[in-house]
Amino acid sequence: MNNAMEQEELEQILDQAVQDVTERTAGVHLYQGGQSSGDDLCTVQITFDRGFNTSLTLCADTSLLYRMACNSFHEESVSPKDLEEFSKEYFNVLCGRIAGAMFRATQVPSHFGPPVFYHGRYEPEGREVQFVLTYSNEYSEGAQLIHHVPCSDNGGDVSGKT
Repeated sequence: MNNAMEQEELEQILDQAVQDVTERTAGVHLYQGGQSSGDDLCTVQITFDRGFNTSLTLCADTSLLYRMACNSFHEESVSPKDLEEFSKEYFNVLCGRIAGAMFRATQVPSHFGPPVFYHGRYEPEGREVQFVLTYSNEYSEGAQLIHHVPCSDNGGDVSGKT
């Protein structure tokens, strides 16, 4: 994604998608900035395997994802399995929104694989962080959306074009 447009424009697309999808699907308002995530974390990760050679990772306080899942399901509590399923579906919707916005901005069609859920912090191998957007809510629960690109020593073309 970073070869297709300026980083600032990409950050704006990602930020708008995060705030809109989170508000609409989970009824949680996230503010950009704030503290980084705490110790009890979950991570959801996808890799764009066509169109862009990048990946996105959402690393969030478990309590934030739990709050979002409860709001989305209209329940007072959810099981760990429900939390995982919600997190993957939420991230799938978020990445779909991002892919659509990226297509409108660049005319490059893209495809990403299914979201993968991890307990704790996960860093994809062979990737390096290009930038991080940090969020928090009114309960000081935090999340980070991390944009990864291939490690510079891999020599890969980030745009995915051949």
